[in-house]
Amino acid sequence: MNSPQAKVWRKVMRGFYLSFDVAVIGTLIVLAGLFYVHTYGGIVVGRHPEKLVLRESSILVASDGTKLRKIPLPESGYRAKAHLEDMPDLLLDTILAVEDRSFYRHNGLDYKGIARAVYTNSIHMRISEGGSTITQQLARNLYLNRDQTLLRKLNEASIALSLEKRLSKHDILELYLNEIYMGDGQFGIKSAAEHYFGVTDLKKLSVAQIASLAAIPKGPSIYNPLHKGDLPVQRRNIVLGIMKHQGLITRDEMISAINTKYQPPAELDPPVLGASYMDAALKEASQRTGTTLEELKTGGYTIVTGMNMAAQAALEDTFANPDFFPPDGKDQQVEAAMVIMDYRTGEIVALAGGRHPAAGSLNRAVVDARQPGSAFKPIIAYGPALENGKFSPDSMLQDRKIAYGSYKPQNLGGAYQGQMTMRQALQQSVNAPAVWLLQQVGITKAIQFAAKLGIPLTSEDANLSIALGGVHSGVSPLKMAQAYSVFASGGMYREAHLVRQVTDSKGRVLYAYRPDERQVISYSTAENMTSMLRGVVNEGTGMKARMNRPVAGKTGTTQLGLPGVSSKGNRDLWFVGYTPEWTGAVWMGFDRTDADNYMTAGSGKAAALFSAVMRRGLER
Repeated sequence: MNSPQAKVWRKVMRGFYLSFDVAVIGTLIVLAGLFYVHTYGGIVVGRHPEKLVLRESSILVASDGTKLRKIPLPESGYRAKAHLEDMPDLLLDTILAVEDRSFYRHNGLDYKGIARAVYTNSIHMRISEGGSTITQQLARNLYLNRDQTLLRKLNEASIALSLEKRLSKHDILELYLNEIYMGDGQFGIKSAAEHYFGVTDLKKLSVAQIASLAAIPKGPSIYNPLHKGDLPVQRRNIVLGIMKHQGLITRDEMISAINTKYQPPAELDPPVLGASYMDAALKEASQRTGTTLEELKTGGYTIVTGMNMAAQAALEDTFANPDFFPPDGKDQQVEAAMVIMDYRTGEIVALAGGRHPAAGSLNRAVVDARQPGSAFKPIIAYGPALENGKFSPDSMLQDRKIAYGSYKPQNLGGAYQGQMTMRQALQQSVNAPAVWLLQQVGITKAIQFAAKLGIPLTSEDANLSIALGGVHSGVSPLKMAQAYSVFASGGMYREAHLVRQVTDSKGRVLYAYRPDERQVISYSTAENMTSMLRGVVNEGTGMKARMNRPVAGKTGTTQLGLPGVSSKGNRDLWFVGYTPEWTGAVWMGFDRTDADNYMTAGSGKAAALFSAVMRRGLER
């Protein structure tokens, strides 16, 4: 049947079948899309519950409460979290008026907004960000990137629906206000308020400040108050107009806020003080709390340290003056490290791990890597001799060239007096009497004595060369300060520590230092040692450490000992001593000592540095 009517009928039927097929396929696509939207988000949110726990910058605090440092998050920004209850109603109402007026009425998607966005996108033939609710913005920021594709928008919608099912509106808004990027490295409203306005109590924000904060999310890089130009003010004033239109503020309040000129905080970027100190404090806090360093840095913890701001500033200012240091080597700068400890409490009041310390750099103040030279004599020879009761500062010691098997110690300069008092031997830092005395006391007892002072030694150190500071693994300025603090405190051991307290983001105390005082050597031993060490400073090798107050201490030098290089070359220069207030340990040297990088200066340099730092720190 090939009549015209039949041909028309066949065309109609083909059209009908095609339309039916298209409708079926379209329906299936819509159903698949709906299924995808309603399942994808639940899977993503369920697999990544950690995304709902925002990382927060931890804070290190000095002993006087001064904020030392906010620790940057892995994304190189800062966040301080706040509860909705901590935020003023005007701020919340303004954010909703600007970002999502139907927030409390929708289920995560604003369908009218989406329709408007689709219409606009169709006209401009591109996909934009229009139509996003606060929940969608939160979904994107937590789980997605900012690619402007249809799939990303579907994923965003799916996750937003899932978030609305799992969380209350209160929790979603709180997450959003703490997560949102606010420009200049700041995440969240609280961090932004403090950074841009110096306001820590959000309920003290002014109308102008609230409008400025609500203006930022639209364009964090161009609308934050620090951006140069008129854009931040223009955007703020638009927000003020919205606030007035919504009845949130009066006309007079709007005009007053429009006429308000932005004033940044006095110290927007305060100088970083104590980089080495803070690194060491974080490691100590991690050990004491059992928290990983990563978690400790990003968990919103507050770490209160024992840092004395005056002492730390004096230490770093002095370290910045090259006049206090020996000349640099051929391809290295002379380095230094210093620890200052309040021996009355055990707190480290100042610490520097190098002349130009930076976060994460080598912390020479806490690394056991340097030979202490004669600064070790009080710890390993003279202290044990006084403690066993058979020797006093006036006891006569042998000063002769003696061979102890293959070990043949020598006095510097090759001069020997036959015998001298313990006080004289320490004051002039003569080698032979110290080795002879260690043999008389016994290496085992001497090692036990050093351990009581906080310096454990190994079997590899069980030889007479430790009398002159030949420690196998080396010691750190921190351990030397710890040991001398026992002498300073009348024989009392107080553990050296940097951290007073650690609290979590909710203010709960996770760790608090508990003093543990122990009398580890006799009071008379400590007093006799202090008397002798004051003689070292007043009349002996440590005279450059003298100050306007009593100082007790000991110099230390380790020689270079490289063939073909001057016998006056040195590897390490030390001074360890104490005033009536603090103990300090100074080390100087090269990171890699060789024929091109060594010092010809003596330990007087270290003593002079000790004096300069301690004098300035105690006078402030």
